[in-house]
Amino acid sequence: MESTTHLTNSEEETIQLGRQLAPTLSGAVLLIGNLGAGKTTLTKGIVEGRGVARMEEVSSPTFTLVHQYGNADNPVFHIDLYRLDEVREVETLGLDDLFGSGALVLLEWAERFPSLMPRERTEIRLRALDDDSREIIITRVGSA
Repeated sequence: MESTTHLTNSEEETIQLGRQLAPTLSGAVLLIGNLGAGKTTLTKGIVEGRGVARMEEVSSPTFTLVHQYGNADNPVFHIDLYRLDEVREVETLGLDDLFGSGALVLLEWAERFPSLMPRERTEIRLRALDDDSREIIITRVGSA
């Protein structure tokens, strides 16, 4: 497993990091961190960096569970599993189909359901250091 660590000192720097990461990401990407760690802020940059939506259009899918950005040829799915408690609830979202589609799938709170995650994935751990600073650790899991 290879890991890289980034420090950002503002919301804009976190968004900019997302823009830079966007072309390097594929498949399942787990966004791991406490409430307020910056998962949705990083997602704004990733989605904008993929050219599928403006960052102003990106919001947390806490209540809708799944947001799709872009069209069928270049989709990015943003999924929030925070409100789900059981594996059977998550299974109704069709994650296997999304993982198999070749789309970029950004998952918040997916670490709560490790048995449902693909072996090959990227894990991005976000940790708030103070009001604006974040430590962001990116790890590729299961790749050769």
